[in-house]
Amino acid sequence: MADNSPTSGTELSTSGSTAWPERTSNDEWWPERLSLEILDQNVRDADPLGEDFDYAEEFQKLDLEAVKADIEDVLTDSKDWWPADYGHYGPFMIRMAWHSAGTYRAYDGRGGAAGGRQRFAPINSWPDNANLDKARRLLWPVKQKYGKRLSWSDLIVLAGNVAIESMGFKTFGFGGGREDAFDTDKAVNWGPEEEMETNERFEEPGEIQEGLGASVMGLIYVNPEGPDGNPDPEASAKNIRQTFSRMAMTDKQTAALIAGGHTFGKVHGEGDPDENLGPEPEAAPIEQMGLGWQHEGATKGAMITSGIEGPWTQDPTWWDMGYVDNLLDYEWEPERGPGGAWQWTPKDEELKNAAQDATDEDERVTPMMLTTDIALKRDPDYREIMEEFQESPMAFGMAFAKAWYKLTHRDMGPPERLLGPEVPDETMIWQDPIPEVDHELIGDAEIADLKGEILDSDLSTAQLVKTAWASASTYRDSDKRGGANGARLRLEPQRSWAVNQPEELETILETYEEIQTEFNEGRSDDVRVSLADLIVLGGNAAVEEAAAAAGYEVDVPFEPGRTDATAEQTDADSFEALKPKVDGFRNYIQDGLEQPAETLLVDKADLLNLGPDEMTALVGGMRTLGATYDGSDLGVFTDEPGTLDNDFFANLLSMDTEWEAASEGTQIYEGYDRDTGEHKWTGTRADLIFGSQSRLRAIAEVYAADDGEEQLVEDFVEAWTKVMQADRFDLE
Repeated sequence: MADNSPTSGTELSTSGSTAWPERTSNDEWWPERLSLEILDQNVRDADPLGEDFDYAEEFQKLDLEAVKADIEDVLTDSKDWWPADYGHYGPFMIRMAWHSAGTYRAYDGRGGAAGGRQRFAPINSWPDNANLDKARRLLWPVKQKYGKRLSWSDLIVLAGNVAIESMGFKTFGFGGGREDAFDTDKAVNWGPEEEMETNERFEEPGEIQEGLGASVMGLIYVNPEGPDGNPDPEASAKNIRQTFSRMAMTDKQTAALIAGGHTFGKVHGEGDPDENLGPEPEAAPIEQMGLGWQHEGATKGAMITSGIEGPWTQDPTWWDMGYVDNLLDYEWEPERGPGGAWQWTPKDEELKNAAQDATDEDERVTPMMLTTDIALKRDPDYREIMEEFQESPMAFGMAFAKAWYKLTHRDMGPPERLLGPEVPDETMIWQDPIPEVDHELIGDAEIADLKGEILDSDLSTAQLVKTAWASASTYRDSDKRGGANGARLRLEPQRSWAVNQPEELETILETYEEIQTEFNEGRSDDVRVSLADLIVLGGNAAVEEAAAAAGYEVDVPFEPGRTDATAEQTDADSFEALKPKVDGFRNYIQDGLEQPAETLLVDKADLLNLGPDEMTALVGGMRTLGATYDGSDLGVFTDEPGTLDNDFFANLLSMDTEWEAASEGTQIYEGYDRDTGEHKWTGTRADLIFGSQSRLRAIAEVYAADDGEEQLVEDFVEAWTKVMQADRFDLE
């Protein structure tokens, strides 16, 4: 009998992989198949800490000063296996924190420091993150000591703050509360390239494909040598401006981050990384225990990372004006460094050998600049900012402090989510401030009266549901932005978005404002209702009435306490990133869309933190409620719109209907009676997917069954409530 044990039948390779046949997934067999993997992340929690674990509660048990002291001890405890430049790991930790937070993209709110996903592929093996695996290993004793009370994602950012403070700078603050993920975020599109350090993302010269943040695959921002490795500062400035703006930074914040970050540390290029570095962590041999980029000389301090070599300033472990002064006061010219990469060297003799070597106190080296640094001098707008910084070091310091705080907290959402004693008192405009409640909240009696007022108005079930959905569904769980709280639906830019049908919305809001004014002015006590609460309450009332029409008595949960933001509290340009091009829940599809509607429906559901069953219940319920864009009949597979029943699923799955595309390349489909040929329904790909995709069909069949209607109503109410309350962090 043949021995099928892995030790006798299979030879292990030196890379740590085996000779077992590679198993092919369904997605590889059928690449056009709609994947629900990103929604599975929302319901299949890989977190070993369990559902009952409360990270906020655990974090509050920390003595933050003690944690910071332990981190500071790490910074000056140089290890032989990875020696510290200048005897100080501070610059190394700043780079780690920066690269963790710098993956954030304003487009969809994904990326960023939350989750600590720098620990996982592909980010842990990006060329731009070379050797940051060592920074995390240096911090492991701190993580090990505090365990579940301190997430990796908080520790990485905090280590960056402590590093900056240890080198003479006062940070703006720190807020904890980032919970760790235990796998990569499969929803993120990092780019179309199949090889690292390539770029196929430019739709035209200088214009990065929409939705992407960096200009090169595997980099956080841009190529430090210049676009395509050419030392062209002017072209580099264009890339810098675009990539940093994609990550929600202004020109001033961008200049402050680059100048402040490059005040510390050096780059490492004593050799060519392509010739000297071993494989990245995900490809490294098993005996390296997750460490990558191994190379000769690393334990002696001759690290190789980027192929660019040298410090920016004469004192790389102390906050000063060295970077700004060196950049502006001296002339620079490009040259090939020892690692073969383009870098810039000073023409002036004064800077020759002006800095200490990172590993030998008796050696002197010459400061250098990157093409991306020279870009700040050559671009007129950036140069004006840099000259302002040089004239006012205090302005430079404050700009860097606030920009660093924004960088490391941008994906955290509103300030009430931030934990710890170092959370700043000031709320920033990018944190989407909302006024605090300054009145008594409505109770059960007032809620019942207001529901009656709303239902007695001229507003239809579909209008009430669509308006509540339009307000609440802006929420993005990726960066905790959007949602119903604040009632920004009535402010620009949301009130003018096409998906919200501005003219109809104007009338609906006027009705709500009349109800609000009559209620608030008619009270003799301090009880008041906000428009934000009224909009959600109206949607809830409509759902309850529609369920009653189907024969089900339901009570949709409602928690008052939302307030109304002002235009001054709203960064209109920033909120434009939340504008949907597609909303499969309302069957809204923007003209000229290239991606299938069902793919974008799943993406939207993921941002709402929904699972496949929740997405299915919401779509089916919204269709029977008639809550479609512009009141269209797309997907409204019922003769009784406004009734919360299972008609959508029953009619969609019926073999009595035959479907065909309305025209070539369209997202619209027509349904005809299979026997008579009579036209019955019109739907979109966001409808038909629930009959064609096997997993979604399995869920739809549950709801379409004769005994499935009540289950649908219950599941719809639960999922609806989840969306309506998604941004109610005050209830957690």
